This record gives sequence, C-alpha cells and structure tokens, in this order.
Amino acid sequence: MGEQKVNESRESAELRAFVRHVLRDLRALEIMLEQGLIESGITRIGAEQEFFLVDGSWRPTPAAPRILERMKGRNVTPELARFNIEINAPPYELTADCLSQLEGNLVQGAAELREVAREIGAEICMTGILPTLVISDLSMSNMADSPRYRAFDEALKRLRGGAYEFRIKGTDELNLRHDSVMIEACNTSFQVHIQVEPGEFTETYNTAQLVSAPVLAAATNSPILFSQRLWRETRLALFQQSMDTRQASQHQRETSPRVNFGDRWITGGILEILKEDISRFRVLLGMPITENPFEALEAGRPPSLDALRLHNGTVYRWNRPCYGVGGGKPHIRIENRLLPSGPSIIDEVANAAFWLGLMVGMRSFCPDFEERMEFDDAKGNLVLAARHGLAAQFTWIDGMQLPAQELILEHLLPVAEAGLASRGVAENDRRKYLGVIENRVRSGLTGSQWILSSLASMRHRGSRTERLAAVTAGLTARQEKNEPVHTWSLADIDESGGWKRHYQRVEQYMTTDLFTVNQDEAVDLVACLMDWRHIRHVPVEDDAGRLVGLVSHRLVLRLVANGWSRDDGTPKPVKQIMQRDVVSVSPETTTLDAIRLMKERRVSCLPVIKDDHLVGMVTESDLVRIAAPLLEQALSD
Repeated sequence: MGEQKVNESRESAELRAFVRHVLRDLRALEIMLEQGLIESGITRIGAEQEFFLVDGSWRPTPAAPRILERMKGRNVTPELARFNIEINAPPYELTADCLSQLEGNLVQGAAELREVAREIGAEICMTGILPTLVISDLSMSNMADSPRYRAFDEALKRLRGGAYEFRIKGTDELNLRHDSVMIEACNTSFQVHIQVEPGEFTETYNTAQLVSAPVLAAATNSPILFSQRLWRETRLALFQQSMDTRQASQHQRETSPRVNFGDRWITGGILEILKEDISRFRVLLGMPITENPFEALEAGRPPSLDALRLHNGTVYRWNRPCYGVGGGKPHIRIENRLLPSGPSIIDEVANAAFWLGLMVGMRSFCPDFEERMEFDDAKGNLVLAARHGLAAQFTWIDGMQLPAQELILEHLLPVAEAGLASRGVAENDRRKYLGVIENRVRSGLTGSQWILSSLASMRHRGSRTERLAAVTAGLTARQEKNEPVHTWSLADIDESGGWKRHYQRVEQYMTTDLFTVNQDEAVDLVACLMDWRHIRHVPVEDDAGRLVGLVSHRLVLRLVANGWSRDDGTPKPVKQIMQRDVVSVSPETTTLDAIRLMKERRVSCLPVIKDDHLVGMVTESDLVRIAAPLLEQALSD
C-alpha cells in the first residue's frame, strides 16, 4: 500500500478493469519467470523501521506531519496514524559486514529522526504496541492525511458490514469494538526482507514458514494493549482481527483472513501464492494504470506491475512474497512481517541476523523438512510463540517436543551461525548479533518480559497510568543507548515524570473494573453489591448494555429510612428506584471539566460513556486521590 494515488473501487466497471490489470500483471510476471528475466546470483537484505511518536507525558502525539515537513528529502515516510513514522534502510548484499552496516544506517536514521522530533517536543519510541495507548488515540482525526488510508478504511468497512470487534485473552482479557481501521495503528514492526533466487523461491519460502515461530519467540515485544496483559506478541492477534473482512455465518464455511500464515507448504513458487491470494481476496483499492507490462518487456524494460503490487499489499501474509525493481533489475523477495519494533536497534538487527541465518542455513541442516513435519505444526507453533514467547513448547521436525529455549539454544543458533558463515558474513558480526540472541534467550529477558517485569516491580507504586508511562519512558531512554534488552535495568516509577502528567483526562484514571446490574434485577442485589464490594454507586444497564440509570448508597439508605425491607413481599426491580437522569462524561473529558461538572450538578460520581455504553466510572474518591499529591506538594513548599 505504498502507492498514494489509490481509490476505493466501488463501481463495477472500474473494479473489473482493475482486476484485469492485476491478472495481466500476473501473466507478465509468469513470462518473466519462464524467460529467466528475474535477477539472480545475488542475495540482498533490507529493512523497514517503524516508530511511535510520544509527548512529554509519554503518550502518543500526532507529530508526524510536522516531522515529515522538516525532513523532506530524507528517507522518512508516513504511516497510518499521525503518531507513527517509518524509516527505510537501503538494500545490502548478504555478505561481509552487511549486518553492521544495517545497524549503523538504522542508528543514524533514528538519531536524525529523534533530533527533529525533539525540536517540536516529541520523542521516538520503538515497541510493538505502545503501553500508553488508549482508545481515544485511535480517532479518525489522528489518521494520516492520505487518500489511500481513507479509501482503505471505507473498503474494509464495506466488506465487514459492521464495526471491528476484538477478543484477545491472555493474563487479562480484551473485548473491544472499534469503528475504524485506526485500530491497526496500535502496531509497529521491524520488517526484514531477503531477495530470493527465482528457482529457489519454494524452498526458501517454506523455510521462512518453518522458522517463524522460534524467531518470534525470541523477539516478542508487545505484551500490553490498552493496559491489558495479553499475548507476549499481541500484535499478531490484533493485526489479524483488525484486517479481517470475514462476516459471521450460520453455517460453517472455510474462509481465510487477509492476515494469515497460510495452510500448507507451497510447491509452486511465488505464482502459487499470488494466484491463491487473487482467488481468495477481493480487490479493495484501485489506482490509475497506464503501463502495459507486455509493451515494457518488449522494449527491454522491467515492468512495475503496479496493479499486482497494490493488491498484494492489501493481503498480509506474515511472510509476504514481493516483486520489485531495483537498479533497473526486477527481483523477488520475502518480507518478514512478524518482528516487532524494538526494544533497541541492536536487538532488531540481532533478530534479523537470526532469521537470515536460518533462511540460508536451514536447508543444509534438514533438506526434507516438509516431509518430516506437518505444516499444521509450524502454524500451531507460531500461535504458541505469539501467546507464550520463550515459554512456548514447540512440535518440531520428526515430532520432537522441545521448549523454545532449548530449540533455539541447542539446535537453531548453530544453524544460523553456519548459514551466515556460508554467505561470508564476518565472524565479528556473527558473534555479536547471534550472541545477543543467545544471551537474551538464556536470560529469558525479551522485550515483552522486560515490560511485564517492570510493571510487576512497580505493582504497589503509583497509578496504572503512571506505571505504563514509566515503562514507556524507560523504553525510550534505554533504546537511545542502543544496548540489548537483556542488559537493561527495570523501569522505575520515577521515570514517568510525576503524577501531574497522567491525570489530564478521565480515561487515564477512571475505574474500568465495574459492578453493574440490569434494570430488571432485584434491588436486593444492589444492596449486596454495595456491602460486598464496598462501593457507593452501582450503574444500571439495559439488555443491550446501555447505561439507563444509577443507584447510589444514599438512595438505598433513603429507601431503608422510608420502610423498605427485603422481607416485605415481592422484590422491587431496580428500574423502580434508580436515578434515570444520570450525569455522565466521555473518556476524553478533562479532569478540570469533570470536577466542574460534579460541583455544578452536585453529584459524587460520573459514569464514563463511549458509543452509548459504559466504559468506566470516576468518583469523588478518585479526585481526592489525584488532589492528595498536589496538597502534599503545596504544604511542603
């Protein structure tokens, strides 16, 4: 989806025309493969580095447009959200000091980006999912100003037929509904490419599928989403669900999500994958196509195949086949989309070295693994790696059951070492980057584990918002030093910058673990909830989950004073006694506005409503907790 001049294909004639262009491009690629016109004899690698942009409170800030304006002419590109940005590394031949060159380029690019960001009061942060993200950050106002993103959002909505729904369960559980593709902006990645010999594509692609799980297990860096502890690499579940255009049916039907791993070892090269994706997934976007690929071939020029590339860019295989033209020569490559951004650039290059070494070395170790291992096991391994990271237990070649740490340390690191050595990668580079993987895996301290351990160490200090900010601040500071994550000290609450920065809006501190009742339930239940849970307000919902009332402890006391008893016959339903005119706020309401509203309306709590549904509560006790540090500071002054 790198092309900007795209549009949503709505009209049938326009859609048919673009599909014809896609098919024509596919036929042209087939001819190029048959005639040996795809570049061979050289292996190049490349990478794309995505960042979050954060402000002084360590929350996402929509600073990308200003940064892009200041960095015109440099290798910086926009992403879906205004709080995301990307730099791209140039291709390097897989040999000698290519890994050191890649690291140096990324370090320099990040330093330049960081310097410009700081000029406007922002910082850059590398992590798979930013810990401080909240739902309101995903509004359409934060979408990058690009026609392709708007068109893509509309196309997905049209195919889905409704809102985006997410269900992810880990230590905590996330059940969420969202109304736009902006949910995908929660994810940032470090994408690695390897150019592939046309005649070796099948075996190289299958190798990528085989090694995906252990490589990911060692690289996880996305354990938190909207303050919930979910998978070690939550990006995988979130991205798949955010791009899923399938609709629920009363009858079972086997359909594939647009984000997928595949369902078998391939046998027919890159064309097999592209044909399957064209067959399974509808065209979402169109664009003006002026090039005739056959005329380009006749003229001795490599065709750009824009239509095919655009469609391929809207199908998100975790290992994605790509066609491109570089230096006037067409090539094919495999793009690894599994790796998260961060935790540091040296960690990322180490992840790349591990993957690349396995990609070129695995066949020498086990040339017939497709016959000795079921594809379903490779697919299942990936889910286990995303869920559990280094704690995963894998089913490996010949049915071996191996813990992730044992598989990586005893079996795969030697293969990666031999693979890199076979391509002439310098010994210093091999030892440096594979040594990072070895030490990380032995210690068990991946980026995800560092985040979770940091949060656990601050469990009884500060608010949840402060702890998440401290983790984000810790990530940002440590990755600037470019030291591997297994050497990092844990984040400390003092890194959050103080309590003042984290109580600006009610969503930052509202209570989300709520006890509610239905309007038709007995008042007795309300009284019991107040007694058991030591709460003073119980929200009332209807059958659709909408807030319809509120019962306060004062109201219950008033009923008791007026002679109400649980033993006076038929229990009263809550709807007969609840307060119906409820004063509420949205998650984005500022704390000052909430205080003013409570004072003006003389209420002691404010239900927080989003899309007509209750998402939290703010009470007088919450505001007292916020005010306490301010009073302490004022008295000490």
